[in-house]
Amino acid sequence: MLQTCAKHFNLTKWVAWRALSTQPSHMNIFDRNAKMLQKERAALSADVGLYDYLKEEVGFRLADRVFDIKREFKAAADIGCNRGYISKHILAECVEHLTLTDTSASMLEQAKGTPGLKMHKLVQDEEQLQFEENSLDLVISSLSLHWVNDLPGCFAKIKSSLKPDGVFIASLFGGDTLYELRSSLQLAELERKGGIAPHVSPFTQIRDIGSLLNRAGFTMLTIDTDELVIGYPSMFELMWDLKGMAENNAAFNRPAHVSRETLLAASAIYKELYSKPNEEGVPATFQIIYLVGWKPGPNQPQPLPRGTPDVSLKDLGTIFEKSGKIKVDKDS
Repeated sequence: MLQTCAKHFNLTKWVAWRALSTQPSHMNIFDRNAKMLQKERAALSADVGLYDYLKEEVGFRLADRVFDIKREFKAAADIGCNRGYISKHILAECVEHLTLTDTSASMLEQAKGTPGLKMHKLVQDEEQLQFEENSLDLVISSLSLHWVNDLPGCFAKIKSSLKPDGVFIASLFGGDTLYELRSSLQLAELERKGGIAPHVSPFTQIRDIGSLLNRAGFTMLTIDTDELVIGYPSMFELMWDLKGMAENNAAFNRPAHVSRETLLAASAIYKELYSKPNEEGVPATFQIIYLVGWKPGPNQPQPLPRGTPDVSLKDLGTIFEKSGKIKVDKDS
C-alpha cells in the first residue's frame, strides 16, 4: 500500500511539473492581430499624415541620440518602424544599411529613408524577430515595444542579434501616459456602472525597464524620461487622434462598447479635473521612456576589481577644492 501511495505521489508531482513546464513565461495582454489591423486601417486612411505629429517628434529625438554615438554602423534594424519616423532622419553617413520591420505591410510600404540610405523592408512581428545572431551593429525602435507581450523575450532576441559592443536604442510610452484619460473614464464608469473596465492599455513603468534590460544581458544602461503635454479641444478629439495614430486600445480584455452617457460623463470629468484656468481645451500627457543598452564587448570599459583604488573617500573634499590635483598618502 505504501508503494502504491508513493507511486501515486510521484505521478502527481510529474503531472504538476509537466503542467508548469508547459505554461508560457509571459502573459498575453495585448491582441497582436487586433493591433496589426488597427495599424493597417490607420495607414490606409486618406488623412494618415495628420496624426503623425507625436511619433514624428519622438522619432526625431531618438534619431538625434543615434547621431550622438560617433561611429558608423554597417548594419542596423528599425524594429516596429511604423511609417518610418526614424528612417527619414537617419543619414547614410551614419548607417550603411537599415532593415525596417513592422507587422503592418501598408505602414512598411509608406516608410521612407534619406537619400543614399540603403534599406530593406521586412514584414515581421516584434515578438518573433528572426535576425541572425551577431549580425547587427545597431537596433532602434520608436514607440512600438509597449505593445509587445513578452518584452523580456524581445530584449533577449535583440541582444542576440547584436554584435559584441552593439547598441540598442529605443523609446516607448511610460506608465504615466494618458493618466488623465484613464482616470476620467474610470471615474465616469464607476459612477455610471458601479465598476471599471480597461479602456486604456497598460504601459511599462520606468522602474521596470532597467531590470528587464539587465535581465536580458545589456550593460552600460542609460534610461531617461520625457513628458510631452499636448492640448486638445476635448476628450473626444484626443480619442480620435489616438485612433488615427493606431494607438487605440488593443488589450484582450478591452470592452467592445462604451455607452454614450459614460463618454459624456468622462468628458465632463476630464475638463473639470485637468483643464487649466483661462485656457480652452484639455491637456493630454505622453510619458516617453528613452533607453540605451549595449551588448557586452571586449573593448568596453570595465570596472576595477574591488580594493584596487588608491584614493580614500575621506579625501574627496580636498580633491574637489584643488581641482583634482592632490597627492594622496598611501596610508590614507
